[in-house]
Amino acid sequence: MRFTALATVSIFLAACAAEPVSEVQPFGPSAADYAAIVEAQFSAKNWTAKTLPELSNALTSGELTSQDLTQAYIDRISAIDRAGPRLQSVLSLNPEAVSQAQASDDRRKAGDSLGPLDGIPILFKDNIETLDPIATTAGSYALEDNITLRDSPLVAGLRAQGAVILGKTNLSQWANFRSTNSVSGWSAMGGQVRNPHMLDRSPCGSSSGSGAAAAASLAAGTVGTETNGSIICPSNVNGVVGFKPTVGLVSQQYIVPISATQDTAGPMTKTVRGAAMMLDAMDNQSVDYAAGLEAAALTGKRVGVLRFAEGSNADIKARFDAALKAIEAAGATLVDIDESTRDVENYGQKSYDVLLYEFKAGMDEYLADTVSSVGPRNLEQLIEFTANEPREMTVFDHSIFDAAQAKGPLTDEVYLTAKSDVVRGTGPGGIDKMMADNNVDMLVSPSGPLTSRVDPVNGDVWPSWAGAGSLAAVAGYPHITVPMGDVHGVPIGFSIMAGKGQDADVLSYGYAFEQAGGTRVDPKYLRSAEDRPELERAMRP
Repeated sequence: MRFTALATVSIFLAACAAEPVSEVQPFGPSAADYAAIVEAQFSAKNWTAKTLPELSNALTSGELTSQDLTQAYIDRISAIDRAGPRLQSVLSLNPEAVSQAQASDDRRKAGDSLGPLDGIPILFKDNIETLDPIATTAGSYALEDNITLRDSPLVAGLRAQGAVILGKTNLSQWANFRSTNSVSGWSAMGGQVRNPHMLDRSPCGSSSGSGAAAAASLAAGTVGTETNGSIICPSNVNGVVGFKPTVGLVSQQYIVPISATQDTAGPMTKTVRGAAMMLDAMDNQSVDYAAGLEAAALTGKRVGVLRFAEGSNADIKARFDAALKAIEAAGATLVDIDESTRDVENYGQKSYDVLLYEFKAGMDEYLADTVSSVGPRNLEQLIEFTANEPREMTVFDHSIFDAAQAKGPLTDEVYLTAKSDVVRGTGPGGIDKMMADNNVDMLVSPSGPLTSRVDPVNGDVWPSWAGAGSLAAVAGYPHITVPMGDVHGVPIGFSIMAGKGQDADVLSYGYAFEQAGGTRVDPKYLRSAEDRPELERAMRP
């Protein structure tokens, strides 16, 4: 596994006075004893426990230095990502992170701060290129040497505001677009990402490492990417805020692609304000999202409640109903929407076909353009590499690769018709129509189901789904998830979406909900649900 780090990381482990907990065993301490271990060794303390806005204020006031903060995150990654609960959410560390932090401190001392993000350490999903001397792998050995030394524009934007490029996060390999039998959070390069709330539960894909790292306080903020749920789902199940912007708001240049019409990067962090601050630097607009946040943004708004997407789980419904009462108390009017108005025949298959066509075209273009040290130069060669590399094929196959390779060019009538139909069905015939027909300002639902267990034998096995995030994903519309509590220690989020380009509104609605009824819970690093006292008692004979 590639894990670039400063010498201080290994020194930290060697110098620990107390005997470290090297690995969590399935039949180790009792639930009560294990809880004490978590509190002493795994839970975030001091500055690493703070939110991005709190850290920004401390850096601005001089109460904290970027060097101290960056080193604290490096030490914490060493202690709980590589040891202890072994989250495996960070794939590589930037060897230049501490020097970037020192440069930030020097700027602040000289009165030349670049803004509120100056000195803030950020982790990036490992399909996003940075000019730092670390590879962009998408979790695959095929890109093990993909050190491009170029910044994706979103990274350049954060770097220009002084953010420290801390490293890269693990992910569902190839952004979860390799196999129909995949395991969310697994990559050949990084192994299985663990959910810090409950270690045997899925961190969801494909920005699994970004979600887990944000929840576990391994950076002030992380960046994920989404094609269909890969920011919202890991943010939901890891209990953090995740924002998926309108497609095109954040440039996708120098990001390993899936779909030209659906791909977007977005921020993942503990608070809506933190996400807005990150988006201010990541996008290509002149909008100040953080300044536009209003605690009273829900007052007088009509909220479309997607009852058809609330799922069947009684606990999720209870959390959702409590969240709805909170936004109603904040001055919003609730409007139940009992049926989806989406009007596309065979929507699911057409959407999948679009992704297959665009993945083939995008991957051929990306591989042809990357550094010469990368072996595969197109999707066909990538399939051959994967088939002949045992480390790639142990857990699941590459059936999606094969299906994409069988597709024709983007001029095929099948592709053009499918793209037109799904855009119409999710945008004008979906979100836009539901909002217009019901005269509402936003659409809300649970962000997803309660996460299932990691299952490398069967692949992902999810319960009955909740949420309607695929509508926003396929339409390319903005979507936010904000934590609304947990069920037996498993987080659940509140979803808000609206029309194309309404990013500032969606962020502000999310912020208002967060103030009125949002509930973020810190991870407890439980080994399983049976570490919960009420469930431990119930499971005894």
